[in-house]
Amino acid sequence: MGLTIFHVDAFTDTVFGGNPATVCILPEPRGEAWMQKVAQEMNSSETAFLQKREDGYGLRWFTPVVEVDLCGHATLASAHTLWEIALLSPEDEARFHTRSGLLTAKRRNEWIELDFPSLPDRQVKVPRGLTKALGVKPRYVGRSRFDYIVEVSSENSVRRIKPDFTLLSRLPIRGLIVTAKAKTEPYDFVSRFFAPRAGINEDPVTGSAHSVLGPFWQNRLHKNELLAYQASRRGGVIRVRVGDRRVFIGGKAVTVFKAELNS
Repeated sequence: MGLTIFHVDAFTDTVFGGNPATVCILPEPRGEAWMQKVAQEMNSSETAFLQKREDGYGLRWFTPVVEVDLCGHATLASAHTLWEIALLSPEDEARFHTRSGLLTAKRRNEWIELDFPSLPDRQVKVPRGLTKALGVKPRYVGRSRFDYIVEVSSENSVRRIKPDFTLLSRLPIRGLIVTAKAKTEPYDFVSRFFAPRAGINEDPVTGSAHSVLGPFWQNRLHKNELLAYQASRRGGVIRVRVGDRRVFIGGKAVTVFKAELNS
């Protein structure tokens, strides 16, 4: 018998929205090369592999091209799956041991809230080729642990950007967050996320980017609780609550299908 895999749309409450992730719960360890091949086969922006531990689950994330150190939407999808198939009871906390430390998730009525590290940026000079790659002049450029963050003049600018992905892939960093204060109610800010170097030209909804965006917009809007919209083609809604060295990232999720992996 093969492994059951779950295809989950995260940061949405309707199918075919948000960000799709594949979730695979392993009964025993599997090799890194095998996991990368599965992720390539699934061709989701992220495939999550979970294995039971005494105190939670080991969790690893793979794009079709590389393993990554932090992923929000596939963590959300993983927690959703554990509750949906009753490996966790509704009141249980989901605990994940990852390359970014212990991450947890709790159910908040219809929402799932992730407890992630805060990843504030520091301002840097505009990297060579960035403005040309985006086709828009930045108001601000910062760098966090994994990504550049670029503030532009308006929500319309965020939505209209058509990056040169070949040029973006030359930047020596995981990805690029582009953001602006929201014009559209009820959102506080909007963003998009590009990561061609990781094999994802545009990620539909990026939970981990909000570990950067949370403290960024807290400092500018003077609010600890924010509502965000990631303005990709699929789109997604994210609740952000900024704490002391942690960012709590909220979203919904829906299972699209489950299947059997014959490998």
